[in-house]
Amino acid sequence: MDPVASAVRLAVQEAVHILSSSEDGGHIISTLQSLRRYLGETETQAPPEEQEEFSRTHFSTILRCLVGKLSPDWLDLLPDGQLEELWASFFLEGPADQAFLVLMESIEGAASPSFRLMKMARLLARFLSAGRMAAVMEGQCGQQAGPASRLLQETLLTRVVGLPDHLGNRLQRETLAAFFPQNYFPLLGEEVLRVLQAVVDSLRGGLDCSVSFLSQVLGKACVHGRQKEILGVLVPRLTVLTQGNCLWQRVCWRLVECVPDRAMEAVLKGLVEAAPGPEVLSRLLGNLVTKSKKAQFVMTQKLLFLQYSCSMPMLQSLLGYLAMDSQRRPLLVQALKELLETWGSSSAIRHTPLEQQRYVSKALLICLTHLGEAELRASRDELLASLMEGVKSRLDSSLPPVRRLGMIVAEVASARLHPEGPPLKFQYEEDELTREMLALAVPRPAADGPSEAGDDELVPYDMSGDGEQRGSKTPAYVRDCLEALTASEDWERWEEALRALEGLVLKSPAATREVSLELAKVLLHLEEKTAVAGFERLRQRALVAVTVTDPARVAEYLAVQFYALNYSLRQRMDILDVLALAAQELSRPGCLGKAAQRGSPGPGSQPSGAAVPAWKAVVEERVRRKTRRFCKQGSTGRAAAAGPNEFNAVAGYFFFPLLQRFDRPVVTFDLLGDDQLVLGRLAHTLGALMYLAVNTAVAVPMGKALLEFVWALRFHGDAYVRRGLLSAVSSVLLSVPAEWLLADLPDELLEARSWLADVAEQDADEDCRLLAVKALLLLEKLRDRLLPLSSP
Repeated sequence: MDPVASAVRLAVQEAVHILSSSEDGGHIISTLQSLRRYLGETETQAPPEEQEEFSRTHFSTILRCLVGKLSPDWLDLLPDGQLEELWASFFLEGPADQAFLVLMESIEGAASPSFRLMKMARLLARFLSAGRMAAVMEGQCGQQAGPASRLLQETLLTRVVGLPDHLGNRLQRETLAAFFPQNYFPLLGEEVLRVLQAVVDSLRGGLDCSVSFLSQVLGKACVHGRQKEILGVLVPRLTVLTQGNCLWQRVCWRLVECVPDRAMEAVLKGLVEAAPGPEVLSRLLGNLVTKSKKAQFVMTQKLLFLQYSCSMPMLQSLLGYLAMDSQRRPLLVQALKELLETWGSSSAIRHTPLEQQRYVSKALLICLTHLGEAELRASRDELLASLMEGVKSRLDSSLPPVRRLGMIVAEVASARLHPEGPPLKFQYEEDELTREMLALAVPRPAADGPSEAGDDELVPYDMSGDGEQRGSKTPAYVRDCLEALTASEDWERWEEALRALEGLVLKSPAATREVSLELAKVLLHLEEKTAVAGFERLRQRALVAVTVTDPARVAEYLAVQFYALNYSLRQRMDILDVLALAAQELSRPGCLGKAAQRGSPGPGSQPSGAAVPAWKAVVEERVRRKTRRFCKQGSTGRAAAAGPNEFNAVAGYFFFPLLQRFDRPVVTFDLLGDDQLVLGRLAHTLGALMYLAVNTAVAVPMGKALLEFVWALRFHGDAYVRRGLLSAVSSVLLSVPAEWLLADLPDELLEARSWLADVAEQDADEDCRLLAVKALLLLEKLRDRLLPLSSP
């Protein structure tokens, strides 16, 4: 056994025995003071390793022992409250998270009402006033993510945010003022600010920190309806701290990005309400709406269309925030289109409350003030069409307030959308609402782009010769890419890994095969963390390269995942695209050689021309000039590359797993139900795989299985699915040699012919009829070449 752990354990056991049995106040005092050596609070401190062992393993045991001894008689063993003060010091000076949990545990387990309950409650109030809650949360900012850590964080999160409820339930009318929600949550906001300051200081010192726990605290507090109390403290201070300070801004962005999706709406609504304007909101959120789908939905849908409780300052802050950055302005344009469509919907006019119609109208006018002439001109026709339709619907209404809204918005919007045309004027009674809406329509300065206040007087620096620096963080090996994509918080390294991965995979097939399934899994679940140009193509090309390099294992894995749980429809269609592209690569002659050439050259590699000796190049040139060729013009080029069809050996791994479970629905995926778009894509993919397996040994069983699949779905109601089925039949006819078709699949061909004839004559979709005719022509060619097929 470790001698340090053994020594600490023996000392703690002896101390617990004394504290549990002794009635000698002096003996108890000396025991407690000896234990304080392990907290580093005395002149004779214990060695650091013993302090760590005590804090990690034995501190909670000592606290529970002290709670168990708490009674009036025990505290009176020494006069003047000496024992009580020493007793309390363990809770106020030791590891904060353990002390807090033991305090909450003792309060929840104490009899009510009792001496012990009130003593522990008052001690908890001292714990809060001493700033120990900041220590509790700061301890979680450097925690390593693991099962034990996550369990501790969940427990702390519940206790920290639910403290007023827990204490109120236990203390009832005896609840102390410190535990009232209106007092506790502002204090919690102050503690969060202290922790954020510690995080900023650590980052300046080069240390890694995480604000994930703070984000969870903020999110849970807002979900509990305490946005005003906690954000009323946070937002004013963060407004000042983020002014001109990029590090504080990045910390704030990360704080909101890490809020769980279930709490994102409550946090964003609270921030929009608490922020004094769009400039502050932009500093607090950054480009969150371009990174988080949930945040984008809340800011551009929920607060604009599904709720109408936002005040006008909130609405102006929200839309102004979207207008302040070039990456967010497309969302503002889209919001205007959807607002105008909703505003003009005859159904919405009839069924939504008048208050909500006013809200949408005001939001529409604010959007118009933020957009510039160029942005409006690009969508003018679409916007004018929606406006005219809406004006007609509103003027037809029998309600005067609805008609007046139509007149006001029509006047303002037509002037902004078509300024060169004649002004549109209506006669309506002006009131306070009318004046408020017309005031909202006053255009903002510099509306052609995001505001850049103060930059006009700066002389631009000539950067025409500058190039983007890349390569300093480019991975050199496949495993480096895998590590960067899964564990790196360095976004530049993450992006470089994604860009380099395809080349490294194709250059190092042996190394790729060692981690091919891990790479496939990571790429399949990879989400865009930064605004990477061409992210989807980079991800797809890398996944195709991995599949081409290790086709049997990766293709089978992807085909099985196509029917697995917890995948989106987008991911399932990505799987189909990757399988089809990989099969196409494998079916090309010499695909592996060409793939290797596409890979990025290694550090010591040379251009391809350097590998040919100079003398050989000279000889070949002389031979070429002195050789007379008797052939048609244009045929002197190099012959097409020849080689085996690499797809031949692995076609079954691509094809058959995709057919195995198409008729078995799972919880979130039903090909024969609502997910008919994916079913159509599946049919087209199977047809493509069949075509790429032309003249291979596995073509006959593939064709038989595919024709059975077609026969089972031949009467499907969706035209896209039927087109895929018809294309699949043509693929079978083109891929399987005629002799094999007639020898092995005569019955299937007769069934297919009768169905194709029916589709060609009666199908409602023109494309389906055309595809059926093409398939019938292929069948006729087979009949002319070999045996006549009997009529159905």
